[in-house]
Amino acid sequence: MAKKEVKTDLWVYDLLKQAGIDLDPQGSTIKEIDEALKSASKRGTGNVGFPEYVGVVKDYLLVIEDKSDLSKHIKRDDNGNISEDTSSIIDYAVNGAFFYGKHLARTTSYKKIIAFGVSGDEKKHKIAPLYIDETEFYRELPEVESFISFNEENIDEYYIREILKETTAQEKETAEILKDASILHEDLRNYGNLLDTEKPLIVSGILLALRESEYKNFSVDDLTGDSVKTDGQKIYDAINANLRRANVSPEVKKDKILSQFAFIRDTVKLNEIDPKLKKTPLRHFAEYLNTKIYRSIRYMSSAEDYIGRFYGEFMSYSGGDGQTLGIILTPKHITQLFCDLADLQPTDIVFDPCCGTAGFLIAAMHNMLAKTDDRAQKKSIRQRQLHGIEMRPNMFTIATTNMILRGDGKSNLINDDFFKQDAGKLQLKQATVGMMNPPYSQGSRQNPDLYEMSFVEHLLDSLVVGARCIVIVPQSSMTGKTKEEQALKENILKHHTLEGVISLSKDTFYGVGTIPCIAVFTAGEPHPEAKVCKFINFENDGYKVAAHVGLVETESAKDKKQHLLDVWFDRIEAETKFCVKTTIEATDEWLHSFYYFNDEIPTEADFIKTIGDYLTFEFSMVMQGREYLFKEDGNAQLG
Repeated sequence: MAKKEVKTDLWVYDLLKQAGIDLDPQGSTIKEIDEALKSASKRGTGNVGFPEYVGVVKDYLLVIEDKSDLSKHIKRDDNGNISEDTSSIIDYAVNGAFFYGKHLARTTSYKKIIAFGVSGDEKKHKIAPLYIDETEFYRELPEVESFISFNEENIDEYYIREILKETTAQEKETAEILKDASILHEDLRNYGNLLDTEKPLIVSGILLALRESEYKNFSVDDLTGDSVKTDGQKIYDAINANLRRANVSPEVKKDKILSQFAFIRDTVKLNEIDPKLKKTPLRHFAEYLNTKIYRSIRYMSSAEDYIGRFYGEFMSYSGGDGQTLGIILTPKHITQLFCDLADLQPTDIVFDPCCGTAGFLIAAMHNMLAKTDDRAQKKSIRQRQLHGIEMRPNMFTIATTNMILRGDGKSNLINDDFFKQDAGKLQLKQATVGMMNPPYSQGSRQNPDLYEMSFVEHLLDSLVVGARCIVIVPQSSMTGKTKEEQALKENILKHHTLEGVISLSKDTFYGVGTIPCIAVFTAGEPHPEAKVCKFINFENDGYKVAAHVGLVETESAKDKKQHLLDVWFDRIEAETKFCVKTTIEATDEWLHSFYYFNDEIPTEADFIKTIGDYLTFEFSMVMQGREYLFKEDGNAQLG
C-alpha cells in the first residue's frame, strides 16, 4: 500500500476515535461480516476483499473506503449515477464504498448500511456518506466533516432526520414548547392585561410556587378564587416560602425578588373569577404551567433555558423592549458552544456579569455536573462555583428563579450595575472562566463605557490570571471603528491575550439584525507580539430559519460544530477559507474576513473550466459582431 494511503488510513482512524466509533480495519471481528468479505473482491473474482474499515453501531453497519487523492473521490457514469465498472470501484473512494455496501447488504442480515467514501487528508478532504438498504437501494447523503453524527449517541437521530426525513423527538418537543408559549402568551394578554415586563415574571413566579407543591405547601387546587385570602396571596406566600427553602440570601436580596412578584398579589383582575374561564386567571395560568412546563423543567437534565425561551417568545410576540435596551437572549447552541470552547472542568468557577436569564450559568452548571460523580464536588458546583450579575430587577428575578428551578442550591447572583463593581474585588471570586453576552449598541463617543469592548475589558480585569474569557458581541465591535473602541482594543492587548475570533451566522440572533462573533481571551497575560491567533468563519453552522419556529438545528450542526472544535483545539488543520492563523495588531479588524486570503492552488479541472468559459464568452461576442474586443492592436473601441 502506498505511503499516502497509509497516512489517510491513520487520519480516518483518528476521526473515528474522536467520534467514539470502534470499527475493524481490513476485516471484521463479527463472524457474519467476516464471512461475507471472503467473496468481496472489488475485481469481481469472488475472492476476499476488505474495505479500509467496517463495523456495527447499534443496528447500523458502517463501511469506509478511502483514497489519499481528492481527484479519486467519485466517478459517475453518463447518467450521473455512481459508476459500477471494475476500474471505478478499484480507483475511487465512493465507488469502492458503494461496492462493499451493496455486497454486505446482499450477503448479510444487516438492513441499514451506511457506506463512506473518504478522500484527501486532514486539511483538505471529502467525506461522502451513502445509505444502502437491504434491497441495495442507495441514497447519497450530504458530505460531512467528521463521524460524530454516526456514534451511538447520535446515529438514530441522523437516521430519522437525514434518511427517513422525519421529525425527531427533540424537534417535536421544541415545536411543542413554542406552541405552548404562544398559547400562554395569548392567555396572559386576554385574561391578565399584563405589561410585557410582567409576563415572564408571572411565569417564573408561578413556577416557584409550584415547586412548593412538592412539600405539600401549595397546590393548584388551593386556588379557589377566595376573596379573603386571594389566589395571588397564596401564590405570593408560596413564592416566599420557596425562596427561603432555596436559601436565597441575604434578606435584602430575597426582598428585592419578592417585590417583583407583588403585582401577582395586588392586581385585582388576576384574582377575580373570570366569567369565561369560570376561575381566576391565576388558577388558569397555574394549571397550564403545571401541565405544560413545570414538569419539563424539573424532570429534565438538559442545559435548555426554558424560562429564557419563554421570555424570548414573549418578547417576539409583543415586540417589547428587548432590542431598544440591547437585550439579546443567547440561543442554547451558543451557550453550549461556550462551554465546549472553555473546555469546562468541575473545578472551574464561572462568572457572567450580564447574566440575563442565566442561560450561560445554567449551561455551565450542567456541563460541569456531567463531568464528576463526586457528590461533594457537585454540591460545590451548585452552591459556590456559579456567579452572575444582572442590573435589571425583572431580569435578575427571572435569572434567580431560573437557577433555583434548575436546582443550583444557592444562587450567587447580584442585582447591580457591573461597572459599579470594582474589578479587584470581583477577582476575589476566583473566577477561572468568564462568559458574557453584553448589551448591544449602547455605546457612543459621549458614553464610551457602554461600548461592548468596555464590558469585555472590565470582565477580563475581573478574572484571575490565566482565566478563559469567552464573549459574544457584534462583529462591528471587533473592527474598532471609533477612536474610543480602538483605544479599548489596544488596552486589552496590553493586559490580556486574544486567542481568536469565530465569525457566526447572521441568523444566530434571528429577527434581531445583529451579526455576531465569539471572541476568546486569556485574562491577565499581556498579548505577545508573536502570538498566533485563530480567525474562523463559522457562518455555515448547520442551523436554518424555519417558518413560524425560528432558528432550528439541522443534522449537519453536530458535524460542523465538531469540525470547529477540532480546528480550535489544533486536532486538525483547516483551509484558510475556514480558519486563518496569524499574528495581530490592535489596529486590525479582528475578523476572519480581514485576514483571509485564498491559498487554494487551482486544479487542472479549474484551469480547463476557466479557459472553456473564456472561449464561450469570446465566441458569443464574435457572434454579436463585437470581435474588436479581442484585437491586440490596442485600438479596440468599447461600444
